[in-house]
Amino acid sequence: MTSWVLHVDMDQFIAAVEVLRRPELAGVPVIVGGRGDPTERAVVSTASYEARAFGIGSGMPLKIAARKAPKDAVFLPVDHEAYESASAEVMSALRALPGVVLEIIGWDECFLGVETEDPDAVARAAQAAVLEATGLHCSVGIGDNRVRAKIATDFGKPRGVFRLTEANWFEVMGDRSTRELWGVGPKVQKRLAAHGIVTVRELADADRDRLIAEFGPRMGVWYHGLGSGIGPTTVDDTPWVARSHSRETTFQQNLTTATEVQAALSELAGHAFDDCAADGRPVVRVHLKVRYAPFETRTFGRKLSTPTTDRDEVIRAALALGGTLDPQREVRLLGVRAEMAMPEGGEAAERTPVRGRI
Repeated sequence: MTSWVLHVDMDQFIAAVEVLRRPELAGVPVIVGGRGDPTERAVVSTASYEARAFGIGSGMPLKIAARKAPKDAVFLPVDHEAYESASAEVMSALRALPGVVLEIIGWDECFLGVETEDPDAVARAAQAAVLEATGLHCSVGIGDNRVRAKIATDFGKPRGVFRLTEANWFEVMGDRSTRELWGVGPKVQKRLAAHGIVTVRELADADRDRLIAEFGPRMGVWYHGLGSGIGPTTVDDTPWVARSHSRETTFQQNLTTATEVQAALSELAGHAFDDCAADGRPVVRVHLKVRYAPFETRTFGRKLSTPTTDRDEVIRAALALGGTLDPQREVRLLGVRAEMAMPEGGEAAERTPVRGRI
């Protein structure tokens, strides 16, 4: 039997959940973000395919989305509980598939590890199971490793299945931009382009030592291998353990005084600590995120002298970090992240749950 990695990605997940419970929105441009008010400061969490046709996408300020959207577009508030419930149903349906190992990597996506001679049949079975259990559609990428499976999914959207392996990697990906590789953002793309590396094939053919000099011994090797679609093949069903908990909010009116900043930080830090306390683990480090007006973002942190389960100590640490902010600048956004001690023998996940406006 051959080992395969399948990447399951829900199609327009958040928008699809909203349409599922509001069938009258089917075929309508739907934009979900913030409190659903496009006049407020917030960003798009997701947009339906109908909305994406107008150039609206995740991370776009709602005010810009409103200018792009047609008159019949519908703006909806984010409903975390509804999405968490739908996600749990999706993962439960996939976990019940025979012979698969499930690794959850987000609300709306996961990896499946399976040994089979017919991975397409498993992919179709996964789609059918999710649809039957939830009424939602998904796309599935099939690969001989996690990198190729993840990238393959985009070629299958929506509601499709696509296979990407060593055999067809360069045929499919060779002439494409490095930006289309999983984990290559605009900054890395720009750094690669400075070395004359624009396409995936050029990255694969690049001098590895040159990449190591640019990105360091670990990431240089990783990016070089990424050009050939090289990646891990293991799917790990070990339960996810959160590294930290975060709370942040974008203010509808900029904070202009130290008193306003301190009050906001106290509230955010308190809620972040409460999330950690619910996990039963002490806090070891506190991070602060600030976005000055009009749109400059900075993050920094402080390690606590000893791990603590004292709520007031975490709040004091956040306030101390807040004391280093520029008092002459207005604040548009604040966030506090409380990093926890890992359980004995536990591995920290790279995903950090972030909760928005409180």
